[in-house]
Amino acid sequence: MPINPDLLLNRPFEPRSHRYRECDTVLYALGCGLGADPLDAGQLRYVYEHAPGGLCALPTLANILGYFGFWADQPDTGITWRKLVHAEQHIELQRPLRASGHIVGENRIVGLHDKGAEKGALMLQDRRIVDAASGELLATVTQTTMLRGDGGFGATQGATHGRAPLPAHVLPDRAADAVCDLATLPQAALLYRLNGDANPLHADPATARAAGFVRPILHGLATMGVAMHAVLRALLGYDAGAVRGMRVRFTAPVLPGDTLRTEMWRDGGVVSLRTTAMERRVVVLGSGRIDLSD
Repeated sequence: MPINPDLLLNRPFEPRSHRYRECDTVLYALGCGLGADPLDAGQLRYVYEHAPGGLCALPTLANILGYFGFWADQPDTGITWRKLVHAEQHIELQRPLRASGHIVGENRIVGLHDKGAEKGALMLQDRRIVDAASGELLATVTQTTMLRGDGGFGATQGATHGRAPLPAHVLPDRAADAVCDLATLPQAALLYRLNGDANPLHADPATARAAGFVRPILHGLATMGVAMHAVLRALLGYDAGAVRGMRVRFTAPVLPGDTLRTEMWRDGGVVSLRTTAMERRVVVLGSGRIDLSD
């Protein structure tokens, strides 16, 4: 049975209260590969609460704050959840995130784009992250999911219900200004899933095979965190306060243990990026963009 776009666009989500501690912020950074060099003072400020100046939060920590978990497998959604994959992620920060706090996540589905019965559909979700005490907006996270088994629900191919997906960010046509290679751990997906994403695709070999993968794959958001680490390391001197937003497209899965090469182009307040799994020569993040503070 095709998904019902009206039901999904009006699906209610109760606000999600989330108290996070410094240890949660450290676990997130470790899941993104920081701390691999324990003598690197830049990395240490994200994984050690007593580092000079105190613990910092990676800007991409917004991806897990107020997160609603893996809800697509609930029967009333109509989603063929075993075939969904993360397509794109976009975060906007109002200011640098604190290393601990109490926030509320407010989630809603804002768009469905039908690519056709054979090609699937795109689903857009917005999550507002607000301070629990003041109601101040701290960040907005937009997640685009490819529903590979759920196309063909629109009256015509290409029909959009709600908000349409953004066009791809175009990378500069020149040699990269900087390149950073970062290794991932063989157990990276098992570590990253402790941040709250329990999709068995990242842990269970049988589920991965059923979805068409040879083995469990790394979370797209973990790959995004690795790319953020690369930019902080290569261009920003590990200054998280310089980042105001990040957007990436997930173009191919990462296998835990891959070495990820991130190419970067800086043009004023915009850093464009592309990430490749070096051993397999596969681009895993494309059309990447980081917006910097003034």
